[in-house]
Amino acid sequence: MSFLLPKLTCKREVDQAIKSVAEKVLVLRFGRDNDAVCLQLDDILAKTAHDLSKMAVIYLVDVDKVPVYTQYFDISYIPSTVFFFNGQHMKVDYGSPDHTKFVGSFKTKQDFMDLVEVIYRGAMRGKLIVRSPIDPRNIPKYDLLYQGI
Repeated sequence: MSFLLPKLTCKREVDQAIKSVAEKVLVLRFGRDNDAVCLQLDDILAKTAHDLSKMAVIYLVDVDKVPVYTQYFDISYIPSTVFFFNGQHMKVDYGSPDHTKFVGSFKTKQDFMDLVEVIYRGAMRGKLIVRSPIDPRNIPKYDLLYQGI
């Protein structure tokens, strides 16, 4: 399903997307096209892209082609999903130590749609961090490895 969503293939394209997407949530999925969990997430993203078109823009980013952002967001597990609004990195409290990204795939389309809606509504009110509406049982648990600490 990754062929249904636009891809950003270099740092310049990612920078341009972050700067140019206005009044919508920018969803960046960091991963690889041939990874099974990435394909599962891409399926959910592709199926919801039309429904969320008034609130969000979704792009796929290959971790091997944009190592600057892979390192910057400390993406050690794929897929990882990062959210922006008007050029500002949006953080989400998932009940885990890392608020900068969602690691893994969403269990359902509705989980992803609810999360984007909460981020959008929070961002429109000027918030930089929002609380995740996803049931904690549906959030994958990972031991995060903070490199270089």
